[in-house]
Amino acid sequence: MKIDSIRSHVVRAPYRRPFAISSGASPELVSLVVEVRADDGTTGFGEASPMTAYTGETLDGLRAALTGHVAPALVGRDPRDLAGAHAAMDAAIRGQHLAKAALDLALHDLAGRSAGWPVHLLLGGRLRTEVPTTWVVGLGTPEEMTKEAAEYAARGFTHIKVKGGEEPDRDVELVRALRAALPDDVELSLDANEGYDPSTAARTVGRLGDAGLDLVEQPLPHWDLAGMTALRGRGGPRVMADESMQSLHDAMEIVRRGAADVLNIKILKVGGLHRARQIAALAEAAGLAVKIGSMPELGIATLAAAHLAAALPHATVPADLVGPLLVTAEPLAPRAFAGTADTGRVTLPTASGLGHEVSAAADRP
Repeated sequence: MKIDSIRSHVVRAPYRRPFAISSGASPELVSLVVEVRADDGTTGFGEASPMTAYTGETLDGLRAALTGHVAPALVGRDPRDLAGAHAAMDAAIRGQHLAKAALDLALHDLAGRSAGWPVHLLLGGRLRTEVPTTWVVGLGTPEEMTKEAAEYAARGFTHIKVKGGEEPDRDVELVRALRAALPDDVELSLDANEGYDPSTAARTVGRLGDAGLDLVEQPLPHWDLAGMTALRGRGGPRVMADESMQSLHDAMEIVRRGAADVLNIKILKVGGLHRARQIAALAEAAGLAVKIGSMPELGIATLAAAHLAAALPHATVPADLVGPLLVTAEPLAPRAFAGTADTGRVTLPTASGLGHEVSAAADRP
């Protein structure tokens, strides 16, 4: 079996309300869907969502990297040779993790379809038939955020993540209000998206813990691992690394420095499922928990995250599988997430491949 062709197209889905984090807001979720076709007619689909305020990558840059460098490196190769595919892509261009991730997901999808296996069996097995997901509350007024968090906790979400990082005192008051509004058994995390400086974080994170926060995500700039280590040493909420962890080498440095309790593994951010599994293995060896995160994405990439979360024993922080729930209509895998908003769980697909509903290039919008 050889890769015969690679094609891509853009899919757009408006957010129900603009998705806002400390570095910017997006009115719609934009994804590049990639189709890899083998010479025997088997196809696989991948996806990458360039959230520019977070990754610094644009849609035009993603398409240029994919069509000009990464895709040509794979044509003619065996699509089941995932390690070889990554070696070829890395030799073709440095970085460009989103483009590599889109193709990595398509190759996993194709390999699963070819074998008749769901992707989680390619990743090591299925420890969970249902994957719990965090509900993510974007920036808004404290009243809006508290109301939304309480609503989704009542639906069955056992972990609520809220965005913060703009105003530390407001973050503390928000956490206090949320803790009062949420059941005691619902975990609460705050994602600062690099919004605090070291002195602010030193003053704020302990107060957040006193207010009832369980987990603080990326409170400091991505480059400040020394600050993350010092902050973790103060005690209080567990510290999770996200923007600081863009690669396997970043993960190794975080482990070496003791800079986090939890690693947020976003499949697109690190270059796909193959690289994500390597990072997860490092975290497991170091005794760290992992969370399978999202930037967010639509159905193809979100399903890939669900398969990975189901296969990892130490994926003990509920995953972020909410991208398809944040848009007005999920165009790629609507049935896979039909019940998630009412249960807080994603039922793992058992169909071959990733389990989405895209079947041919004719499905292009």
